[in-house]
Amino acid sequence: MRRSPQRTITRGAIAMGSDKSGKAARQLEAARRLARGFAEKLDLNASLRLWDGSLTPLGGNVTGPFEIRIADPGVIGSLLRWPTLDNFVRQYVDKGLDFSGGTLIDLGSQLNRGGRSVKLKGRDALKIAKQLSPFLLARTVSADDDQGFGGEITGRKRKTADNKAFIQFHYDLSNEFYALFLDPEMVYSCAYYTDWSNDIATAQADKLEMICRKLRLKPGERFLDIGCGWGGLICHAAKTYGVRAHGITLSEAQLAYARDKVKRTGLEGQVTVELKDYSAMTGEFDKIASIGMYEHIGLKNIPAYMQKMRELMSEDGLFLNHAIARRAPKPGWLRRRMRPEQRAIAKYIFPGGELDDIGHSIFAMERAGFEIQDVEAWRLHYARTCKLWCERLTARRDEAIRHVGEEKYRIWVAYLAGVSLAFSRGTLRIFQTLASKSAKRAPALPPTRADLYR
Repeated sequence: MRRSPQRTITRGAIAMGSDKSGKAARQLEAARRLARGFAEKLDLNASLRLWDGSLTPLGGNVTGPFEIRIADPGVIGSLLRWPTLDNFVRQYVDKGLDFSGGTLIDLGSQLNRGGRSVKLKGRDALKIAKQLSPFLLARTVSADDDQGFGGEITGRKRKTADNKAFIQFHYDLSNEFYALFLDPEMVYSCAYYTDWSNDIATAQADKLEMICRKLRLKPGERFLDIGCGWGGLICHAAKTYGVRAHGITLSEAQLAYARDKVKRTGLEGQVTVELKDYSAMTGEFDKIASIGMYEHIGLKNIPAYMQKMRELMSEDGLFLNHAIARRAPKPGWLRRRMRPEQRAIAKYIFPGGELDDIGHSIFAMERAGFEIQDVEAWRLHYARTCKLWCERLTARRDEAIRHVGEEKYRIWVAYLAGVSLAFSRGTLRIFQTLASKSAKRAPALPPTRADLYR
């Protein structure tokens, strides 16, 4: 989606064109009344800038620079007619909605003060609905939508060949783009903060080290990384613990980068990488890590996935599954229904992705024959990780746009901010689960966790 000069002029004409009937004036006044009503309920340290340039405070004592911008009355009309997250994303990407003086995380944090989201209902909702009436027929520039995944986004009818298309849509975006906000080792999963003030590079180094410690890696062991990304974990494990590491990925861009990294670090004799789906993997390994890959396989494929992991393990092996999770479903809730935020992420960021809940993940591991040894929650670690990623990407906006275009850049800023807020609120969780192959054999683990924190 590329904004043409003609489209920009059209949007401006819609917002600022002459209106003999006074409709434009009524829309502006309705928008201001709406903003004042929200200011009373929300009391934000932010302002609303309308299409005529006017500024309305959204709180009783606005001192900060944060602004929410609406480009024309048609944006409100569009969101009124189609109040979906997908439409919100499209309006943001197309600059109908915009922000300045901060990020979406700043807005979300204010809306979630004290851990409680502010909600409007009853008479307030009816009052707002009446105020929106001037926008019912308001037109806006049609937002071209060519940034989403072109195929079936849920992955529920996937074939093995689809896995590669899903992965490459996300990871083959541009190595240079990811380098703008990731740490120097290009680790693209939840970091681990031994101190909340640590920067992203320190936290990712600590994460790689913690994974290796949990797996109790030893020199000469055969280590497999399922979905190895840009090679950070396999190289760290080989260099620091002396293992023979093998990584698999379905991303061509990651494969090229990882192989170059192995060569640059002189680890050719210890580390190998290949383009392969986990289902086609063969061999035997002493230790296996799956870091941020479980979310890609699809719920219906979990039993086969767990069985494959167990088949690849030696008798005394250990398996670490690091995965984002959703809340456990309520009784009678339809598990297969996608929430609006899930659908938006599947369309624009992660096609084919589905989240499991930790209870079902453990159930599936035990059904496959694993014995669970440890489960650790890292929810707040991922909230901070995505916040730092969002800030780093925002700080390098111009470079990002040169690599992927402004629309894709804006999608990613919104995505990272939204995910950070979801982890902060607890609607998303993340767990590291350590398992041994069978309860019939004593696990190759010390009697306590003390060695993890030496």
